[in-house]
Amino acid sequence: MTQFTQQFMDRLRSQSWRSDASVLTYGNGRHEHLCNLVLGLESQTITPSELIICHLLPEPYSGLPETSFPVRQIYVAAGELDLPLAAARNAAARAASANSLVFLDIDCIPSPRLVEDYIAALAHWDGLLVGDVRYLREGGNAPGWTPHTLMLASELHSERRLPPKEGIEPCADYRVFSSMSFAIRKTTFLETGGFDERYDGYGAEDSDFSRTLSQRGIRIGWCAGATAFHQYHLQHRPPVHRLHAILRNNEIYREKWGQNTMEHWLAAFEKLGLITHADDGFAVLRNVTDEDLLLTQQTRGQAYASTRAFMSRFGRSSKAGGQTEDAAQWAVTASAPTD
Repeated sequence: MTQFTQQFMDRLRSQSWRSDASVLTYGNGRHEHLCNLVLGLESQTITPSELIICHLLPEPYSGLPETSFPVRQIYVAAGELDLPLAAARNAAARAASANSLVFLDIDCIPSPRLVEDYIAALAHWDGLLVGDVRYLREGGNAPGWTPHTLMLASELHSERRLPPKEGIEPCADYRVFSSMSFAIRKTTFLETGGFDERYDGYGAEDSDFSRTLSQRGIRIGWCAGATAFHQYHLQHRPPVHRLHAILRNNEIYREKWGQNTMEHWLAAFEKLGLITHADDGFAVLRNVTDEDLLLTQQTRGQAYASTRAFMSRFGRSSKAGGQTEDAAQWAVTASAPTD
């Protein structure tokens, strides 16, 4: 951090100014998780200029904690598969009034310096920044939590790289990007065109967006600090409950980029006998059963679910057919995104 940047941040803190940063999130329920996110923002060393919540609900969220910054809610119409993540993020970004955009998943509680760390880093980084995410064990977000208890009740994902101890570490592989927590200047985001809204339901929009950044020469960097705590909820890895959305979105990605994405999930679906490779993509062999859901469900007590762990248990004889992204994707995306 330069001396000028340090002086600017000290001035913001000393005068309790709000930052020129809009925090953006998306929700379709999980009221308790959203309340914890809001509480975390209110406890920031430098509070955001606003929080924008895009939602699918018939009525806006109510009963949220009081804040010293404005909270705006925007309704986003459901897509064909009822999970318009790309459209929601774009709508929030367009509505934002600040120059810095901080995207934060509704399941995340921001650490006290998250906004400050992102602002300081964006002051001398013209690309996208990815912050640190720690995963809370069950009960880790119980009422009365503090930053200290969150740290004690959380852990880093074993299959994702560690954040740098200080500064920004440039990232050459766009596939490490996860939209759970990231920051970018609004002008830069709008220049990219945002997330491709053809992706509906679940999967592929993150890989597509980060690949677009890479193609346009927009840098991705790991940001020291900016820690977020992902609140526990049961997950399926692989996400068999999202099978049809993943296949649909993979087809869009393959037509656009000439190769498959989410290959760790596709390989796992093949292993389960749910799909098989076909000339025009993938064919569904059978419906998802209760046994599949039980088999892929996160084990209670674990802070996160892992497709890699699933494949290790059941063996991995082959990858999903067709031209795919490099096998290194297993090392960087086996846990992301989360739902």
